Amino acid sequence: MDRASGARPADARPALLRYAARRRGRSAALGIALAAAPFALGACQSQKRQDENEAAGSYPVSVTATFPSAQKLAQRSKLEINVRNTGPETIPNIAVTVKGFGLAEKQEGLADARRPIFAINGAPKALAGLPESKDAAPEGGETNYVDTWALGPLKPGRGRSFRWSVTAVRAGGYDLRYIVSAGLDGKARAEDDGGGGRPSGSFSGKISDDTPDTRVADDGETVVEGTR
Repeated sequence: MDRASGARPADARPALLRYAARRRGRSAALGIALAAAPFALGACQSQKRQDENEAAGSYPVSVTATFPSAQKLAQRSKLEINVRNTGPETIPNIAVTVKGFGLAEKQEGLADARRPIFAINGAPKALAGLPESKDAAPEGGETNYVDTWALGPLKPGRGRSFRWSVTAVRAGGYDLRYIVSAGLDGKARAEDDGGGGRPSGSFSGKISDDTPDTRVADDGETVVEGTR
């Protein structure tokens, strides 16, 4: 699969700036957390791990997933992965790991070698009554594991939807791969009810460097596709 030029048009800059701002914010938050670590140690020791008391076993699930194969720079897309518990027991903590949102640059001297292919869009939120922006990823699903989101217990016959809003920021080929898990510790294992094995899948395609036809709507804020 050929890779197109890595050039980024001006339309891709807002997504990249939001991505960089969120990473800077996380770095600042990490510094504050490290400074406060000695004072928080006692509290942390009393808190439960996300995977504590995870029940061991195999849990059958059915999975459907959608993502547009044709992509353009600066174009927003939605990745959606739907998981249903088809077994008789409650899944301890249904989780999905997604690889391929970014790549690692093979260049020495980089403080952070990871570069985005798809930037996770920001979603407006209110924090303590103040405007804030959080990743448009499965809400409440953040974990301590890289690229992994968990949405808690899943009862028999019930389903959960994992959704991400992303913007393509790097032209060329891409390969998004996802794996469904029944927990974070590894003792609870999800199995594909269509024939066993670990539930997984992938989306491959190419991001074109042709930017989409978009414009700002009459409200001065909303970005819509198409020209007047």
